[in-house]
Parts: sequence; structure tokens; C-alpha cells
Amino acid sequence: MTNGNGAPLENNAPPQLNILAQYIKDFSFENPNSPNSLTTQEQQPQINIQINVTATAIAESDFEVALTIEGKAENESLLLFGFELVYAGVFRILNVPQESLHPFIMIECPRLLFPFAREIVASAVRNGGFPPLMLDPVDFVGLYRQNMARQAEQIKPS
Repeated sequence: MTNGNGAPLENNAPPQLNILAQYIKDFSFENPNSPNSLTTQEQQPQINIQINVTATAIAESDFEVALTIEGKAENESLLLFGFELVYAGVFRILNVPQESLHPFIMIECPRLLFPFAREIVASAVRNGGFPPLMLDPVDFVGLYRQNMARQAEQIKPS
């Protein structure tokens, strides 16, 4: 379809997502009990991982999306290692309806960032003297729904 001048109608343009940049915004790894933490452990460590996604508009169609992954491994009361990674990207998003923009940003963008963040974590843990920590895939749709439900609960009047 055209607008009569031969140009396609804007509302029929397909959604477009471009990654303009991706980068480590913040990263720390600690191995506070080394070399004791590097000895063979009698049992598997307890690993706790927290994942969060934030987004900031930086231009009309450009957004910085930050994927924060925090984790630690403990064996009984001994901290083996801990890390925090904020891995971000700048995304240009065009032709996405306004009502779909927020879920698109909070689901699709971190889904594209995750494999890179996963590799950074695995390499850092390996370089810290431990077997690489291979993070399980993340259900960003479920995470988005969980965060939206939590926000709705906070808004409800008491």
C-alpha cells in the first residue's frame, strides 16, 4: 500500500530493532576467601543468581537497556565467589506500536544481550579459579510478567 505518492504507508512498516552499541557498564568479581576457596569442596556450592532489567529512553527511538546479573556461590558459610555484571546496549526501535513498546524493550532487548553477559560471567568465574558458571537461559517473558505483577501490587490501595 502507498500513500498516493508511491511511498509506503508508515503504519505498514515492519518493526525494526537495531543494536547501536553494547558494553559492560559495571563489573566486579570477588574471590574473598582464596586460596582456601579454591580447594576441592566436599559438596556442591549453593549458587544464588539475581537478574534485573532496566531501560532508559535516550532519544525518541533510542533506548539504553541494562541487564544486571548478580550472583554468589557459597559452601556452608564460606563465600567462594561473588560477581555483579551490568551489561547494557543501546537499541533503536522503530515502527512498534506504543502499547507494545514497553514489553518489546523489556523482553526482546535483554534476550539479545543475555548470551554476551553469560559469556562474561562464565569467563570471569573460570578466571577466578573455578569451573565456568554457565547460566541457564532466562525466560524474559516470565520475568517481565513477574515484575509487572509486583508493580501492580505496589500500586493497589490498602
